[in-house]
Amino acid sequence: MRRMLIPAMLVAAAASVVVGLAATASGRPNVTSAAAVTATPAPAPNMGYHFINPKITGFNVRKPPILVYEHTEHGWQLSALEWVFTSMPAKAPLPGAKYGVFGAACHYDDGTVVFADAQSQCAATAPGSGAKFNFWHPRLITLHFWVWYPNLTGIFTGTNPMVAPFNRN
Repeated sequence: MRRMLIPAMLVAAAASVVVGLAATASGRPNVTSAAAVTATPAPAPNMGYHFINPKITGFNVRKPPILVYEHTEHGWQLSALEWVFTSMPAKAPLPGAKYGVFGAACHYDDGTVVFADAQSQCAATAPGSGAKFNFWHPRLITLHFWVWYPNLTGIFTGTNPMVAPFNRN
């Protein structure tokens, strides 16, 4: 019998997936009753609705600050965990992690996003829709972890073409 060696990075990545699944499976949050959580009013294309708990900071695979959900015909489905950083972490918090970048932006109540380098550049209402200004954030480094929905482009890829059918309000 031939012995197969499994790279340590692959074992560590698999362990991270198991931890992420276990941490979010037991109490898949009820998105309608999470008091400290704010939700994006519209799904981000090829990502989903982001439910954000601003009280959670730093990195902990067991307690992500952002949960990404798909709104399917059967209800809400948790699809990914997400973390944001204001600068690139010196060391990847998960083996094989790949990062994305989300530019500094103004966010409005209807889901409109307008990229702007400073909050002072955000209009009081969204261009086109007139929706009220909600918040601004600086340039962010993002880490998506698609542990609840398959992603053929990679478990850490920022977007997921397989959730495209849910790109609707």
